[in-house]
Amino acid sequence: MTYAIILFFSLCSGIIGALVGLGGGVILVPALLYFGISQGMIPELTPQKIVGLSVIMMIFIGLSSTLSYIKSGTVDYKSGFILFAGSIPGTFVGAWISKQLDLPSFNLYFGLLLIVLSLILIFKNRFKPIEWFKNHGMQITKTDLDGKSYTYGYPIWFAFVMTFVIGMMSGMFGIGGGSMIVPMLVILFLFPPHIAVATSMFLVFLTSLVNSASHIYFGHVPWHLVLAVIPGAYIGAKVGATWNKRLGSDTVIFILRIMLLILGIRSIVVGLI
Repeated sequence: MTYAIILFFSLCSGIIGALVGLGGGVILVPALLYFGISQGMIPELTPQKIVGLSVIMMIFIGLSSTLSYIKSGTVDYKSGFILFAGSIPGTFVGAWISKQLDLPSFNLYFGLLLIVLSLILIFKNRFKPIEWFKNHGMQITKTDLDGKSYTYGYPIWFAFVMTFVIGMMSGMFGIGGGSMIVPMLVILFLFPPHIAVATSMFLVFLTSLVNSASHIYFGHVPWHLVLAVIPGAYIGAKVGATWNKRLGSDTVIFILRIMLLILGIRSIVVGLI
């Protein structure tokens, strides 16, 4: 039963994570906090072990979806590696902070983060692109496989600061950070949305490698449960990346932002009781 629960939620996480460029942790972590811990279905779980499972899962979601996006020529490798450099120290700091959190504190802070993420998704279409960052940093021109060229840019120092914070959140709570990375790339750095999603998943893959190493070092990974996470995440990400090319993701994002808001409020209430 334990493996079936984790397999199901990792499959859902892979599909939704790759479809909208999130990474999947925002699905798996609250699901296992509720069903695994609150409902007592997987008594051995702790918040730290859930985070450990999530970061391992995101390696395979990131790898699977990145391989799919590589075929469509939408991954900006240069920006991915630059953003990755900023996130490395953040993931180590976040993993160390996560080790210090008890269950009520984890629920409280994670709930606050979920509400912030839901608000970003709710209002993301109202944000206007900011030209200043594009004109005061490194300029990038990318041509996709359809022959369309796009120009965008960002100050490298600012990208480092933003990805350090996002990496820290990822290390603390086991989320891929895509829900923060994609709006940052589109609104601040003027990335085309399809390049932002693909580059975000590439960054999720790279960051998860470091993130998982941090949580392995702190002993947060329940290896016997990883066997259920890997196939669900990999297959789900393949499906999500395929759907991303065929479907508009507006409906998925609408459902996701409402769900994150509800889960965030519930997590805060549980953390305060």
